[in-house]
Amino acid sequence: MDVKEEDKSKESKKNHIAYYRSLCKIILNIKEEKNQEEEPAIKSHLDNRIEAMEKDKKRIRDMFPEIKEGEWNDYAN
Repeated sequence: MDVKEEDKSKESKKNHIAYYRSLCKIILNIKEEKNQEEEPAIKSHLDNRIEAMEKDKKRIRDMFPEIKEGEWNDYAN
């Protein structure tokens, strides 16, 4: 299986930051939806979606270690 090298160009960084921001907003929306939900199966599904998105956020942070934690928090707002 071929391993794709990650693009760390300025354009890629800009796009990943935008994606990171959108993930943060989506996660907040899903958490709100989960709080209103009563069905355990749906809550579990929402938890799984949140977990997958959190892993993606970590992957993006790991791609750009030069961006400090506080800066990522700025991107999320």
